[in-house]
Amino acid sequence: MLTTTRRPGAAPQHAGSQDPQAPAVPEQAFVFSSPHRCLVARGSLRRIEHPVHAQAGEGRDPSTAFLATVQQALDQARQLGQRHPLVLGAIPFDTRQPSTLVVPREVEFIDREVLMSRARSQPLHARVAAARSIPDQQRFKQGVRQAIANFQHSSIRKAVLSRLCEIELEQAPDTEQLLANLMVQNPAAYHFRLPMGDGSELVGASPELLLRLQDQRVETFPLAGTAARQAASADDDAVARRLRASSKDLHEHRLVVADIQERLRPLCDVLDVPAEPSLVATPQLWHLGTPISGRLKAGEAAPLAALDLACRLHPTPAVCGFPRLKARQLVQLIESFERGPFTGIVGWCDAQGQGEWVVTIRCATVQARQLRLFAGVGVVEASCPDAEWAETQAKLGTMLRAIGLGPEVLA
Repeated sequence: MLTTTRRPGAAPQHAGSQDPQAPAVPEQAFVFSSPHRCLVARGSLRRIEHPVHAQAGEGRDPSTAFLATVQQALDQARQLGQRHPLVLGAIPFDTRQPSTLVVPREVEFIDREVLMSRARSQPLHARVAAARSIPDQQRFKQGVRQAIANFQHSSIRKAVLSRLCEIELEQAPDTEQLLANLMVQNPAAYHFRLPMGDGSELVGASPELLLRLQDQRVETFPLAGTAARQAASADDDAVARRLRASSKDLHEHRLVVADIQERLRPLCDVLDVPAEPSLVATPQLWHLGTPISGRLKAGEAAPLAALDLACRLHPTPAVCGFPRLKARQLVQLIESFERGPFTGIVGWCDAQGQGEWVVTIRCATVQARQLRLFAGVGVVEASCPDAEWAETQAKLGTMLRAIGLGPEVLA
């Protein structure tokens, strides 16, 4: 059998409440669960919708106005009696769009084992009233060909193209049960549930850590390069070997690692970047992943360091392309919809600068009877349109399975 690598922090580290009798997660709560730390938050002292960047073409650092707004919200929470306030929520793919951040009234850190033990997988009994993919299969493949043609006449080397899938059910799904299904079916993922400003809820099980910061130690685990897993062990191993040897996928992955390394190295005394990626397994997919870790320079420590660093890295070439600004322009030219929170980031940061942010993939927004699912693929010059479409189908499987639907819904 092949040796696989899990994301950093695969063993739970307990923090906060250890009470196995803690109340069940209520409706409209923010939930964030990782192998590092899990929290449930309720209420709102302050909502923050300020975008990370006010306009196109801004530098890689988050704007001074954005960070000042977040800091003011944390200061206000202290004035209202919170000893250790934090900010949590989601930042969209397009950092010029409004953020969905909140300083909650109550935060409870929960033992991961306790949170996972509450989760019980149950069918949602979802009956589909309507479903569509934006774009459809033909137009998606045309977009892949358009991106490849652009590579031959520009400096762009990778563009991440995506599709948005809308599913209308006959009755509104139980969002809490949907999250529980994701926890049971994808136990090693980063799980989240977040009320959004438009009345929807963002629910997901991301496999990808963008940034964790604790005591000056910074970690990130980018994923790029994907293959669908197979039921038979021999077939599954063969798929994994092909992925690890794929020149196309290795090229795509190196672009991501090089970009993150370039952004982090000036900020770190030490930065450990493995020479080759590892194979990372989820229940439905194989990924190429590189665990990167380092230690921040003393002068880089700041009250909002985790949020600041996450915004500097986001969006990585894993969800946008390379080079980032030109790739984003190409993506927005080809894609016919706004991604919103998809391929953004979700997580938290406390007033001391500690925090954790993950990439908003393998997720859906739920509003009444409508679910919006999302999947993207990294397109490089060696990409095949048919294979890229098939990869989106495989990636959508995580959410479809949790809902209780099969891939034929979006065929």
